[in-house]
Amino acid sequence: MAKLTKAQREWRPGMPKKRRSIRVMFASVVLTLEAFLVLFATLAVFGLQRDELSPVLIFGVGLVLFAALIGTCAFLSKPAGPIIGWILQLVIIATGFVQPEMFLVGAIFAATWWYALKTGMRLDRENRQRDREQAEWEKAHPEESEGSGASGAAGEAATD
Repeated sequence: MAKLTKAQREWRPGMPKKRRSIRVMFASVVLTLEAFLVLFATLAVFGLQRDELSPVLIFGVGLVLFAALIGTCAFLSKPAGPIIGWILQLVIIATGFVQPEMFLVGAIFAATWWYALKTGMRLDRENRQRDREQAEWEKAHPEESEGSGASGAAGEAATD
């Protein structure tokens, strides 16, 4: 049997599930889309410039950048994660020196990266506030919060 994680060992029935960060989810989506962009851009550069640049160099750089973008998704919850993401944004923009269209595409994805981080942080902040308010309400109204569960939701659906 597989070894349980710390969160699995500490879990008890009735414990609320920890909310996932929207910022991390948004940023992961952007980085994954960029990874596929890099993959296709690598093929485009290979097709257009294989006479000027070594195919090994083209595919090597493309695959390393692809792996870096996918790998950065694992570090987005750490403080260095978004910084690494910004560095990768600059690298993608810099690929415009090899394929000029990448200046525009890289700038668009950098704006998307900024928007994902900004909006994700705002939504995470709103969720934390909502969770605090919910906990305060449940503390002030313990009799009402006990009865609302799966059976309360089913009862509401039946009356509609």
